Amino acid sequence: MADIVTGCRAGPLCRLAVVPARLRPADPADVAAALDRLAAEGAGSRSDLKLLTKHFLAVLEERAPGRSVEVRVPPYAAVQVVEGVRHTRGTPPAVVETDAGTWLALATGGLTWAEAVASGRVHASGERTDLTPYLPLT
Repeated sequence: MADIVTGCRAGPLCRLAVVPARLRPADPADVAAALDRLAAEGAGSRSDLKLLTKHFLAVLEERAPGRSVEVRVPPYAAVQVVEGVRHTRGTPPAVVETDAGTWLALATGGLTWAEAVASGRVHASGERTDLTPYLPLT
């Protein structure tokens, strides 16, 4: 019988194909082009938002390795970063959540962490959720 998700017929090992790949920074040329389109259009396309969101989350993951804070940018991606108590199951004790536009503004230096939190554009709860030391990411 084929696996419902992957269509694989080789048994339980096929389920490994369902595990999402680790986020990786995008090609610099693709990032530059997406940033240019975003600046020109003001809002950007969904595919540009997705590419840039995942790219900057991957950069954050490289610069702030760890698993004590989960940074969520729905619907695009989430990463666990910052050294400290490792989170493995359920709702993490430290969560940062924001929209893609705010995340990109933080990542590129168009918005400071303090401004984003004060304006309610970022929701942060728990220890180590102040990402000021890691931002901007450009």
